[in-house]
Amino acid sequence: MIDYIQGIPAEITPTYAVIDCNGIGYEINITLIDYPRVSGSDKVRLYIHESIREDAHVLFGFLERRSRELFRLLIGVSGVGPNTARLILSALTVPQLEAAIAGGEEMLLKSVKGIGGKTAQRIIVDLKDKIEVDGEAITTGVSANESFDDALAALVMLGFAAPQCKKVLNKLFAADPTLSTESAIKQSLTML
Repeated sequence: MIDYIQGIPAEITPTYAVIDCNGIGYEINITLIDYPRVSGSDKVRLYIHESIREDAHVLFGFLERRSRELFRLLIGVSGVGPNTARLILSALTVPQLEAAIAGGEEMLLKSVKGIGGKTAQRIIVDLKDKIEVDGEAITTGVSANESFDDALAALVMLGFAAPQCKKVLNKLFAADPTLSTESAIKQSLTML
């Protein structure tokens, strides 16, 4: 499985970029929101979601892990495929989408082309409990800290539920933001 591809943008359009990584060009579908930042970069790192179908292997790339996590949550909703999820993330920023889901703002989701009332309701119902609301801040629990991300991924792979892991890791990183991945995992295992 591909986590990210880092390289030189060889060709860029609003919907996809070809990233030259050591002489191999990867065609990666991107969002309209990421397009200006990708096109303005000499070197770029895109976090990848690989969609393998019977007739194609399609790569979707995001400049932030948080965007990729939301993309993966969206495609887990019945009736939302990868292209629809990319369209949603092209129309709404991550904070806007999280706020819409947490606040039950069906009309904002319906404003995205191709999203009807039933799909908007399904997205809200399916994802509302997966978006954490802490006071005023709304997050998916993903920190900019790579140790947090890596520890969360490891715990989920071990079979623990992501929401519980996020709560434990949020407590640990609030107490010590410089915590290493290994320490975070060890301490989390005693708390889960």
